[in-house]
Amino acid sequence: MDVVVETPGSQSSLHRANLERVVRAVRLAGSLTQAEIARSTGLSAATVSNIVRELRDNGTVQVTSTSSGGRRARSVALSGDAGIVVGVDFGHSHLRVAVGNLAHQVLAEQSEPIDVDASASQGFDRAEQLVARLVESTGIHPDKVLGVGLGVPGPIDVESGALGSTAILPGWSGINPRQELSDRLGVPVQVDNDANLGALGELVWGGGRGVKDLAYIKVASGVGAGLVIDGRIYRGPGGTAGEIGHITLDESGPVCRCGNRGCLETFTAARYVLELLRGSHGDGLTVPKMVQLAREGDPGCRRVIGDVGRHIGMGVASLCNLLNPSRVVLGGDLAEAGELVLGPIRESVSRYAIPSAAQRLSVVPGSLGARAEVLGALALVLSEMGDSTLLDGNTPVDTPAFSA
Repeated sequence: MDVVVETPGSQSSLHRANLERVVRAVRLAGSLTQAEIARSTGLSAATVSNIVRELRDNGTVQVTSTSSGGRRARSVALSGDAGIVVGVDFGHSHLRVAVGNLAHQVLAEQSEPIDVDASASQGFDRAEQLVARLVESTGIHPDKVLGVGLGVPGPIDVESGALGSTAILPGWSGINPRQELSDRLGVPVQVDNDANLGALGELVWGGGRGVKDLAYIKVASGVGAGLVIDGRIYRGPGGTAGEIGHITLDESGPVCRCGNRGCLETFTAARYVLELLRGSHGDGLTVPKMVQLAREGDPGCRRVIGDVGRHIGMGVASLCNLLNPSRVVLGGDLAEAGELVLGPIRESVSRYAIPSAAQRLSVVPGSLGARAEVLGALALVLSEMGDSTLLDGNTPVDTPAFSA
């Protein structure tokens, strides 16, 4: 039943609110049938039909024929002319940029190697150039860019956009990543850490689809978890929720970069793990190469990956006991090891988690690979964008600093 608010001007206010509800539902999902819109918004089928017709006539949405459950249906998506969004993902050794439209279609994407730790200004110079190049390649004018999502490999204060720890990115000391990129591009920027964006990417496009409670575990130069609770990223008041890498496994273990001893990260992150194989495999070994060798039967690499999986599982067990997620998605290069790492994770979870939590948990590899974070950056913009801009046909006031 549609909600009616008995206030002066209630009909126009209600109509506007219903327009925004429909636009938001479509924006978050990418595309929906009219029946799905009615279910997700609580509006009647007749109201949805009238609103979709109005939005189509003013160019906000596009409607195409499809089928649902073997029956003919009408699929509704935001118009391709409504605008585009950009995702920027900084890893410690790469920069990846993607451009997408409001129907959740990726229009252009590119990655290039970069030493992000060395210099923030050089990193942002490269990002600015790559964004301009990719937007130009789409043939869409830069002032159609409605927003940018930015991922960085460290904790972020979401309210201020500032880094929570410059020890992780020493070359970024004194830099506010959100403000820096916004000033350069002239458009609003949303920022989050890479694990949260990986979780958002897998939630919208990958291994987390259809799940409301999950943890995305990324193992790279550090170890982090993106937490999704009731369908939304949980960041905590300081933006540091999900720092699973600093759960203490051995209080007399190796000293971690955070200053504590025996953190999960010191048993699983690349720089610690690869050192274990230096004597037998020499210098220059990388995590992808270690995974490849393990899949080919190398006993040393298999042993190390199994140990890493068991340690990750101990951290996942703690998450299960505290948050009881229904799915854990493993991202990063290590996920390519498949059951060589997933099996030991499950073994540790079954040993250390309370049975009721462990029995309901599925542990799966991410399906997006290295693209999870940049797609999550796109999803971040799509989820945070205001619907009034789309309804009113507005574009950002400032012309972007980059040009096509």
